[in-house]
Amino acid sequence: MKKTVVVAGAVGVIGRGVLSHFEHQDVELVAISRRKPDFAGRARHLPVDLTDRQSCETLLAQIPEATHLVFAAYQEKPTPTELVETNLLMLKNLVEVLESHAPQLQHITLMQGGKAYGAHIGPFPSPAKESDPRHMPPNFYYDQEDFLRERSQGKPWSWTALRPEAVIGMAVGNPMNLLMVIAIYGTLAKALGVPMSFPGPRAAWDALYQVTDKRILASAVEWAGETPSCRGEVFNITNGDYFRWSRIWPRIAAFFDVPVGEPFPLSLQQMMADKGPLWQQLTQEHGLQEYPYDRIVSWQFGDFILKTTFDNITSTIKARKHGFADCIDSEEMFIDRLTALREQRFIP
Repeated sequence: MKKTVVVAGAVGVIGRGVLSHFEHQDVELVAISRRKPDFAGRARHLPVDLTDRQSCETLLAQIPEATHLVFAAYQEKPTPTELVETNLLMLKNLVEVLESHAPQLQHITLMQGGKAYGAHIGPFPSPAKESDPRHMPPNFYYDQEDFLRERSQGKPWSWTALRPEAVIGMAVGNPMNLLMVIAIYGTLAKALGVPMSFPGPRAAWDALYQVTDKRILASAVEWAGETPSCRGEVFNITNGDYFRWSRIWPRIAAFFDVPVGEPFPLSLQQMMADKGPLWQQLTQEHGLQEYPYDRIVSWQFGDFILKTTFDNITSTIKARKHGFADCIDSEEMFIDRLTALREQRFIP
């Protein structure tokens, strides 16, 4: 039976990374997203609206051969309760309809993240472990995980939840993309002739942090889907190292050939709001790929990450004990990914 991987949230940084990982393997690929992917690939695209049950029934019936599902879909909402309602609905619609049409479904990979430990609320015990108790709900990760635990009982398919942190990779129109925040900020600093000051307080400059390269995460998706001991388990997946911005930021500034400056906690969301015309000018002058300024970067997410004043680190020992050993140097990764953006004409 040929492996058929269905990726929900296909145009996001995670979904795009998973599709790229399987692109040259002997598997069938199906991309699910309301917006058509704006990148090349052989995946068949289905414009499913996961909040619409009828859309799911109509389109998911076209993939009875599905064997693996990667759920990386996400919709931002203003409150935790609304996040639960919408994101749980999307998972339930997809899983309930897909399993009714795909009798060979074997595995579902659910994407979670640092919010499972309360990183969006404040300092949490670290290094965080998968066995740590949950925080006070609501938290849509909990509801999605509980749904899969209950739904999978007695079924031929299993599931695994992966918890990355700040996935680093290329995607446009994605609300959580730290790479593009750094890339566009550095590009604009260079154009304006100002230092690329770290836009957060000194406590954030010195705190320990971690990230997950999309290639590491995509490799973990394949591992989880094929490893029996991963069934019904949760795993932290990061690059395998920790860093302080005070160590990495100077090298990032050097990449853009701008001074570093001192940590300066300006609001990116406020201070970068008027830079659309400048970005359009740079796009034309350097022949960059043309994307609207408000789609190529989310300054709000940058403010959230770069102003975190506490350590955000998780343990990846559990994944390693189960056989996943992929890792990458985060400092080298940032330069490598920024270089790729330059080569692909996303930044000058």
